Amino acid sequence: MESQTRNTSATTSSASNNSKNAPKLLDQVRTEIRKRHYSLRTEQSYVHWIKRFILFHGKRHPRDMGAAEIEAFLSDLAVRQNVAASTQNLALSAILFLYRDVLGVGLPWLEGITRAKKPQRRPVVLSRTEVQRLLDELPADVPGLIARLLYGTGMRLMEGVRLRVKDLDLSRGEILVRDGKGGKDRVTVLPQTLVEPLHAHLTVRRATYERDRKQDRAEVWLPHALARKYPRAAGEWAWQYVFAAARHSSDPRTGAVRRHHLNEQQVQRMVKAAARRAGLTKPVSPHVLRHSFATHVLEAGYDIRTVQELLGHKHVETTMIYTHVLNRGGRGVRSPLDL
Repeated sequence: MESQTRNTSATTSSASNNSKNAPKLLDQVRTEIRKRHYSLRTEQSYVHWIKRFILFHGKRHPRDMGAAEIEAFLSDLAVRQNVAASTQNLALSAILFLYRDVLGVGLPWLEGITRAKKPQRRPVVLSRTEVQRLLDELPADVPGLIARLLYGTGMRLMEGVRLRVKDLDLSRGEILVRDGKGGKDRVTVLPQTLVEPLHAHLTVRRATYERDRKQDRAEVWLPHALARKYPRAAGEWAWQYVFAAARHSSDPRTGAVRRHHLNEQQVQRMVKAAARRAGLTKPVSPHVLRHSFATHVLEAGYDIRTVQELLGHKHVETTMIYTHVLNRGGRGVRSPLDL
């Protein structure tokens, strides 16, 4: 009897120690996200919404909750907090990731939870005159150069600030956009009018790189364990960010101190300020330049498939939205009455 008591006590003590040594739930979430090579932004968003879900229900463990609690949380977001459909869907994606990939819980009870329907809105597009007014208000320094690059190439803002030196081909007039949305690579056009400004910028950027290299501080972050496969690549010129930050900073995941890419918020603030100075009444952000690129390329007579490839859209239906912005009727077709 005494032996059974000691065994039971030892088992309880072992379970208690295992519980104490087990990683916290949010740390488990981060680990699973990093295993799948999700972006830092996705990690931050998922952790944020999972934490809000748990706090909403008084810090109850997700294993003790189910469909009713998820529905209550999503309803609160929509009704009381009046969030957008995209925000509500992001919260749901985070919770689904928690149950499916972190806790390993079967999801048959989640089949009935529906995602909020996103409203179909036309993209904000600037006319060529409005784009020129906006660009005229932008300085020629780095944020201004990035804004011109976004309009001239159709890149997303983060694709622009994350460009590496090796992704620019000034002689061929091409930019290789690596690991874009959906993890896809694509090639887009490099405007000839930006070749000289980019060449001048790279000359200045190379000088900064050489100073960092002499101080043994030239390494940059490399994706997908490339740093282990190619140990010296992180310090090479080809892998440097084209648009680098003014100062070194610590990596939020590893704590390593490196020179990261330019903070995208600098470009966002500068574009919005330029739009105000230009007197534009439309809501203008860097992404509007991508919409304007697509529309103006279609106006120039290029086919929809070409534009789809330049933008990196998976489905041509996504690109078709820009035909509704053109003054050509549905799907960019001219009425036979006008021919």
